Amino acid sequence: MVATVKDKQNDTENIISRLAAEDAVAWYRKPNLRFLYFMLFPTCMGIELTSGFDSQMINALQIVPSWISYFDNPQGALKGIIAAAYSLGAILSLPLVPIVNDRLGRRWSIFLGSLVMVLGAVVQATAQNEAQYIIARMILGFGIPTCIVSGSSLIGELGYPKERPILTSLFNVSYFIGQILAAGICLRTNQIVSNWAWRLPSALQAIPSLLQIAFVFFLPESPRFLISKGRMQEAEDILYTYHAEGDRSSEFVKAEIAQIRTTIELELEGSKRSWLDLVRTPGKRHRLLVTSALGLFTQWSGNTLISYYLGDILKMIGQTSSLFQQRLNLGLSAWQGVVAFIAAMLVTRFKRRAMYLTCTISLLLCYISWTISAERSVTAKDAGHPNQSANIAVIFFIFAYSPCYNIGYNALTYTYMVELWPYAERSRGIAIFQLFGRLSGFFTTFVNPIGMKNISWKYLITYCVWLAFEIVFVYFFFPETSGRTLEELAFLFEDKALAEKVNAAADHALHDAPMSPATQNEKEILKDDDVVHTEKLPSRV
Repeated sequence: MVATVKDKQNDTENIISRLAAEDAVAWYRKPNLRFLYFMLFPTCMGIELTSGFDSQMINALQIVPSWISYFDNPQGALKGIIAAAYSLGAILSLPLVPIVNDRLGRRWSIFLGSLVMVLGAVVQATAQNEAQYIIARMILGFGIPTCIVSGSSLIGELGYPKERPILTSLFNVSYFIGQILAAGICLRTNQIVSNWAWRLPSALQAIPSLLQIAFVFFLPESPRFLISKGRMQEAEDILYTYHAEGDRSSEFVKAEIAQIRTTIELELEGSKRSWLDLVRTPGKRHRLLVTSALGLFTQWSGNTLISYYLGDILKMIGQTSSLFQQRLNLGLSAWQGVVAFIAAMLVTRFKRRAMYLTCTISLLLCYISWTISAERSVTAKDAGHPNQSANIAVIFFIFAYSPCYNIGYNALTYTYMVELWPYAERSRGIAIFQLFGRLSGFFTTFVNPIGMKNISWKYLITYCVWLAFEIVFVYFFFPETSGRTLEELAFLFEDKALAEKVNAAADHALHDAPMSPATQNEKEILKDDDVVHTEKLPSRV
């Protein structure tokens, strides 16, 4: 294969990604890597089970007669604060998240956050009044950001480069598994005539956190965290074990270690490990702008309306049966889980910007259609002549919303955050994403019931306007990050010389590594004036 000098330079810039892509051995045929990925599921992947369980449980319990009776049928602002307390607790914990993450490591952060959430579930299940119930939800919210920031980072930092985008995309899929479990549990407990109809699901919310506590120390620590603390030997052992199946002569891992080490050294040279680092350079400010906007977009795109107030939406179109609402809720949760998984599997096939633009444009079209259908339904109901076609259309667009949202705001969220932020600022960057997501989530869950109560279907118009803005913002400000390792993205907006220094370190480690005679014979560089024949680089054994 013949390439120009420019093409050769581009190949060198992505040398680790290219070598990983050329690895023909599937992950499930590598015992150590297979064990690592299986252990990521109950620990890191399972973190979002709690978030999904919570959103679905508070949605489903508002339909349960005993919950409505026990808390005296909360409406308006009280109903909003009960739902929003989870986000409020998360907001209060965010200043502490990077401190815990950077000092204790990813695993201990997950462990401590999970302990807090178990406490919150116990307090919630034993709540005697609205105040205790709200406090319990705040405790649950206080624990979740530490786990999310640590878990999403650990997945990206442990995963083999070829599978990393899919792994980080699957992180959010567990949210819908949590939703399905909560919807199914609440459907069954809805038939209990006592207060255990809502206390039992509240107690079961502790199960995902208990799984993380039980299994998290079966995972290795992040090699990048270890390198940042000067624990090189431990980091090398982890990378050789899981990325080379114990082969200490692996050229790929030697290059990977050199790349990671050089990148972290360069990052820490100019970093004070403070929040001010996020605005210190134009590149960091660009990252901060995109991160803050993405936090808003994931919660202000109309999803909280479905996640927390499906019962109110269905009542708006005349569907008041508790059993019908619970069954629809369960069906919607299962549908969301399926489309979320499919979207996560597509992240390596399409560019990030293309997926985000597809997401935002389709969401706007879906919401416009939903708004028109809701207007027809409510108008007909108020006139005393229900419009069944419009009612069905509303339910259809609620289901259609899910694939539109999942292709971008679910599948790519943490993949994009891990790729966007270099190691030194990754914890703070994802914490900022969480901050804006939780603030916007708190706001929307609080105002949604007020807006629907006061202006009915017209409230949907606000989301149509906002979604139009999202399209414009994504088009002009979202950078492309696909097809590169975390280190190759570390200086995405910064001085190109820094990126070249990192790539040179990897290239040096790769070409200076001992090679087998067969590999040495294959390595051949042919030059002909302005044309360079592409070199066949040594690959992992």
